[in-house]
Amino acid sequence: MTRFKTLLAVSILLLSAAALAQKERGAVEVVRETTNELFTLVDNNRQKYENDVQALRDDIRPILLDEVDTLYSGRLVLGRSARGMDSGKVEEFADALSDLLIRRYADGLLDFRTRDQVDILPLSGENTERMTRVKTRVTLDNGEQAPVDYVFRKTDDGWKIFDVIVEGISYVTTFRNQIGEAIRQEGFDTTLDKLQRGELQIETDG
Repeated sequence: MTRFKTLLAVSILLLSAAALAQKERGAVEVVRETTNELFTLVDNNRQKYENDVQALRDDIRPILLDEVDTLYSGRLVLGRSARGMDSGKVEEFADALSDLLIRRYADGLLDFRTRDQVDILPLSGENTERMTRVKTRVTLDNGEQAPVDYVFRKTDDGWKIFDVIVEGISYVTTFRNQIGEAIRQEGFDTTLDKLQRGELQIETDG
C-alpha cells in the first residue's frame, strides 16, 4: 500500500470514529430521550392505554429494553445462585425479570400527567464506565419530589441501565434479597416458574 493510500485509509477510519463518537449518547441523554419518547407515546395514546394496559406494556417494552442490560441485571439479582448455572437458564430468568419490570413500570406510567413531573439532573459525583448514576427527581401529586436514579455501565453497545434506585432503594438489591430467599426455599426452577407466571410477590416499598 502506498503512503497516500495508507494515509487515506487512516483518515477514513478517523472520520468514521469521529462520526460514531458524535452519535454516541451519554447516560443523561439516554434517560432524557427515553423519557421523552415514553411520554410522547402515552400522551398520544392515553385513552387506549387506560382501557388496555397490556397494549401499553407491549408498546413500551422495546423502548425500555433497548436501554437496559437485562442479562447483567439478571446476573446481579441472581448473585451466587448464578454461579455455574447454564447460560440459557440465566437468560430465561433475565427475560422473566424484565417482564416484571415492564409490568410495574407500565402500571405507574399512566399516573403521570405531564413530562414536567420528571426533572433530569446533570451528572455529579464520581462516575465511571463501570458505574454512572443519572439522578432524576419526580414530582408527586402532593408536590413532594422523590429521587429516582438510573445506574448505567458502558457496554460495547453504549450506555446501558442495570439498576434503578427509587428513594434510596435499589431494585437489584431488593430483588436479589427476596428472590434469593425464594430460591433457597423452593429452588430455582420453581421460583423461575412463579416469576414467569407473575405469581412471585416482590415488595419494593421502602
